[in-house]
Formats: sequence, structure tokens, C-alpha cells
Amino acid sequence: MFGKAKEFYISELDNIKSSGLWKEERVLTSPQDINISVAGRKKVLNMCANNYLGLSNHPEVVAAAKESLDDWGYGLSSVRFICGTQDIHKKLERKLSDFLGMEDTILYASCFDANGGLFETLLSEQDAIISDELNHASIIDGVRLCKAARYRYKNNDMQDLEEKLKAAQNARFRLIATDGVFSMDGIIANLRGICNLADKYDAMVMVDDSHAVGFIGGNGRGTPEYCGVSDRIDILTGTLGKALGGANGGYTSGRSQIISLLRQRSRPYLFSNTLAPSVAYASLKVLELLDTTADFRKKLMQNTLFFREKIREAGFNIVEGVHPIVPIMLGDANVAQEMAARLLEKGVYAVGFFYPVVPAGKARIRTQISAAHTMEDLAFAIDAFVQVRKEMKIG
Repeated sequence: MFGKAKEFYISELDNIKSSGLWKEERVLTSPQDINISVAGRKKVLNMCANNYLGLSNHPEVVAAAKESLDDWGYGLSSVRFICGTQDIHKKLERKLSDFLGMEDTILYASCFDANGGLFETLLSEQDAIISDELNHASIIDGVRLCKAARYRYKNNDMQDLEEKLKAAQNARFRLIATDGVFSMDGIIANLRGICNLADKYDAMVMVDDSHAVGFIGGNGRGTPEYCGVSDRIDILTGTLGKALGGANGGYTSGRSQIISLLRQRSRPYLFSNTLAPSVAYASLKVLELLDTTADFRKKLMQNTLFFREKIREAGFNIVEGVHPIVPIMLGDANVAQEMAARLLEKGVYAVGFFYPVVPAGKARIRTQISAAHTMEDLAFAIDAFVQVRKEMKIG
């Protein structure tokens, strides 16, 4: 049987390559950091990691992870409700709840799991989900697992959201689902507008804040804080794998009754091993650092402002905003691929994004700024972009 399937798969792979949509995985031979070693090359400047606060290889975080191995072991070999919960997992859940201003929190192996186990647990065929069209794949897949009626509204379009809420008025419960930050564009969701409509049409609000927690908002509490609606969000999912240390792990925070129900019925929680002790313990250290100082967040914002201003002055088309995700829009997938390859030759690690990750015709290089970048690093990256554009004779 595989002989026939094999021919089809080969054809599919060939089509991906010929259309310029093939994704290469470059192998790092160093820890994740601002300067990284790529197999077969000298160190290069990293401009595309989710290492927003520069904590992925921070010495205090690494030390905490090492310490945890002696005190808590390597793994739990079990799911949470059998023998996979340690005191540090409960401490981390309490700490996240306090940090986010939520009633309770449940940990997952990833935010993908958190979103995957959310909707089918809380909603049934009697209910409705109204989801932003640019939501992360994990929300889309989680919604697919649920029997609730599905409505999709145009990105950040409050008028269209209201129309979908009107259409869903016969549902028992309505849940609006949105990313806090749309990760391909760095655009922040209009949570105030969403919450106002949720109040008007009696809906709950769920936000995936993976690209915001730790650095967006006056105290780094994420997009609800930034938009002034922290007390109006019912469910907040997020990751420990980006700004909060960069390892893995995710969580859902929210109303206590919702979190309790997830503990009883959420399938990724009930059927997956719990978070490794080293990740839980190091994540507590990350949150301690963020409670102690605002320096990481302030440096990130300074760097972001500098890079956005200078790359715009250099004549590049970027998506406007305030977020450290700065997409450099190129349009064509092959152009994005070639530019990324040429940048690597000049010592800048950046990756082209293209269909199906972004819509066809909207290929880009998504740069991501970190608190660990220096101004010299960012100036070097901008100069490399200018050189490559000239070599490629673009615009």
C-alpha cells in the first residue's frame, strides 16, 4: 500500500520545493542566545527567536534549572492526577495566577495543548465560538475538536465581530477567541472593543497571550493590561516557551470554575506527562526576576523603538506597531528565501515566512527584537538588510 502513497508524497514534496515554499531547519550548535552558532558557520546575530527578554540562556535561569535536577529529579513519568504533581508545579500555578491577576491556573506541556484542550471541555453543540480569522493554529485546531457552532470574524474588525455575535444569539454560551498579539504581524488585538461587545452580547472572552506576557503592558502582564481590561478576560492562555524563559510549557489562567473543570476533563492535561521539574523550577525564577526588576522590559521597548525607526528610515516596508515583532514585508516567497540566505552569509540569522504560514503574496522576513540585543547589534542587522536589498536590486 505504501508504494502508491509514496508516489503521492514525493509529488507533494516536489511541489513544495518547486513553489519556493520549502522550509529548511538550520541546526544550532550553541545555546539559544543573541549570538548563536549555526552548523558549518561562525557565530551569527539572532534576529528571529521568541527570546524577547533575553532569558533563554540567562545565568540565573540556567542555574535554577541545574539546581532543580538535584532537588526534584529529571521527570515525573506520569500525568498530573496520578503521581505527576510536585509542590513546584502548584507553586508555579499560584505564581502565574498572581502575576496575571487571574483566579487560578493550570499547567500544560505547551500552549498548543492548552488551546487544544480548552474548547471541547467548556462548550458543546449548544454553544458558539466566535474566532478571529488570524488566530494561531492551536486555537484553530482546538476549535475543530469542539462541537460548538463556529463563526470567524475578520482580523481585529469589531463591526464584523458584532455581526457574528448577532448571528450566534441563539446559542446557550458564546465565547470570543482571539490572539492577544497576532504573531505574523505584531498587531495587538483590540481587547477593549472585544470586551465591550462581549458585555453587549453576553459572551465570554478568551485570549492567547503567548506573544505578550512578560513584556507588554505597564507591568508586563500582557495585552489585557495594555488594553486596560485585565478584569474583563475570562480565559487567558499562554506559553512559558517565549518571553518566560523559552523552554517549553503552557498554561490556562482564568475563572476558578473554568480551571477546575479543565483539571477534570481537559484531555491534553489528563493524558500527557506533566511539565518537567526543571522547567517548572526555572520558570519560578523567571517570574521572580520579572517581579524584581523592570530592566528587561524597558530595554526591550527601547530596542524595539530604535529598530522600528531605523529600519523604516532605511526604506523597508514594515507592519506598523509597537511590538518587538517587526515583519519586513517582501511579498514573494522566493525573494524572502533568498534574502534570508544572503543575510545569513553576512552574519544575520533571519527566516523567511510564506504560505501557508502567512497568506499567499504576503511573504516576509519576521524579525524579533530582544532585550539582550545591543544598539550595535541592531544597527549591524539593519546595515545587512540594506546591503542585501542592494545586491538583490529590490525596490
